[in-house]
Amino acid sequence: MRTNARQVPAATTTGPRWFTPGQAPPDARVRLFLLPHAGSGAAVYRRWGRLLPAGIGAQAVTLPGRQNRRTEPLPTDWEELVDELHRAMVAELDDRPYALFGHCLGAQLAYRLAVALEADGHQPPELVGVSGWAPRGFFRAPADHHLIPRHEMVDWIVNLGAIPAEIREDTDMLDLVLPPVIADFRVAAQYQDDGASIGCPLVSYGGRSDSLREDPTAMDSWQTRSRHYLGHHEYPGGHFYVNEQAPAVAADLTGELLRLTG
Repeated sequence: MRTNARQVPAATTTGPRWFTPGQAPPDARVRLFLLPHAGSGAAVYRRWGRLLPAGIGAQAVTLPGRQNRRTEPLPTDWEELVDELHRAMVAELDDRPYALFGHCLGAQLAYRLAVALEADGHQPPELVGVSGWAPRGFFRAPADHHLIPRHEMVDWIVNLGAIPAEIREDTDMLDLVLPPVIADFRVAAQYQDDGASIGCPLVSYGGRSDSLREDPTAMDSWQTRSRHYLGHHEYPGGHFYVNEQAPAVAADLTGELLRLTG
């Protein structure tokens, strides 16, 4: 069983390290925690604050080793990363209802975070939104992907849409961007699916041309992962469809959240 977060020293779970903004807006009736894709952090959700209806306050997550946390060691172990995020989340929660949303690695973390919170009897989310990843039928980085030649890794990440093409020739930027991506892939590859189901509602999203979806029916696997599955929504675009379709995804997600929370 995971350690109860409220027993962890405050210095290891302070909001400003994990969450942006560091504190929830005091006038928000409902909270929304946003978890980013591999290699990224809170900055990827900087547009979302303008997309949310009044009463929903967003806080985006940044994992260690990037952006404002770049002086910290990058994650190396999947279970440790989930445990640390779990402790930070429990320390951050208050009595207000909340939801989780994540894309790619963020979806993987949101799902496992919900599993951990329910298993330990902590306040569960009202809704989990998952995008660009499913427990079955999705690309899984090989364990030795960090041995792939740098130029091949860069080409693959650029073609996927994870970083702009102009960064390809910028050595300094690559030195900053690549290590978190590689570390996150390595951590995500350790994940072993156990088929866990959560009690709270779950809704899934995806891009119609997502090259990481190896099985066309992959998103159907979410049907058995929540006892209140709300369905799947597809949008034009590839793996990073959510960059262009953020207004539509945010509108659907928050519409469901407001319906659930009254």
